[in-house]
Amino acid sequence: MIPLSVLDLVPVPEGATPSDAFANSRDLARHADDWGYTRYWLAEHHNMVGIASAATAVVIGNIAGATRRIRVGSGGIMLPNHSPLVIAEQFGTLESLYPGRIDLGVGRAPGTDQMTFRAMRRDPSGAERFPQDVVELQTLLGPAQPNQMIRAVPGAGLNVPVWILGSSLYGAQLAALLGLPYAFASHFAPDALMQAIEVYRSRFEPSAQLQAPHVMVGVNVVVADTDAEARRLFTSIQQSFTNLFRGTRGQLRPPIDDIDSYWSPAEKAQASRMLECSVVGSSETVKRELDAFIARTGADELMVATAVFDHGARVASYGKLAALTGQGVNRLAAVAE
Repeated sequence: MIPLSVLDLVPVPEGATPSDAFANSRDLARHADDWGYTRYWLAEHHNMVGIASAATAVVIGNIAGATRRIRVGSGGIMLPNHSPLVIAEQFGTLESLYPGRIDLGVGRAPGTDQMTFRAMRRDPSGAERFPQDVVELQTLLGPAQPNQMIRAVPGAGLNVPVWILGSSLYGAQLAALLGLPYAFASHFAPDALMQAIEVYRSRFEPSAQLQAPHVMVGVNVVVADTDAEARRLFTSIQQSFTNLFRGTRGQLRPPIDDIDSYWSPAEKAQASRMLECSVVGSSETVKRELDAFIARTGADELMVATAVFDHGARVASYGKLAALTGQGVNRLAAVAE
């Protein structure tokens, strides 16, 4: 089995607070660290009451401080929301505190709606400068040059690994051109997955950071004792996507017995298309379907998202996944209890 990593949006379940969500994420990260997961990434979203990871660099520091081995990073920082200098300083600080364990994944979407984007006082044309901002960010994290007037302190010379995130051919082309690792957000936007992977691999140019292409693919995974139990747990994220189409935001809802009673046929079709890259079921079902997914995509690594309402069930899902893929051996007995 290829390496597995964790994508955490720090979901806030109904009836809980962001403080509760942060505690849940720290607990999950400690388990993921013990179970041998490769990375633990946090994502930048704003003005969403069900997601607590808006101050992404701060949360990364909290997770890195609670773990020992696992790499911790952003999946991703939405670079048009920030100046490259500030991000270089933030991630230079993180790398200085937790050497050799920090990843910097960047994307060009705002991570929110247009009204919230304006409230952030950002230039709407910022996404058009994304390639230049990525290069500037790399320069600020690279070795300081003689007579360089602007330096990231800390940051200069630390060479924090930069990843390009995307859900279209744009990110694939840029990652290939710059010789950077590429993470595709197929866990919610699967349409261009196979074409993006082909473009990235065929056009990849080696760089100082990366000599050969490396593709990480996002996938929703829920593992439970039975297929029926896993499908029920999965209804929480299905409700969340349905609510996005309805324009209603909220915290992560508890699972329900009959998802067809919640969404309309049109909503079901739209949500099911966006959640196409999802593997839900018992350990046996998940192993079989994940093997097929990896064979189809040729992914070098999987970024696993598990938006489950109950924290215990969420931890258990990641534990069962680690057990069936051989990611780690510690604390698996606790999951089986």
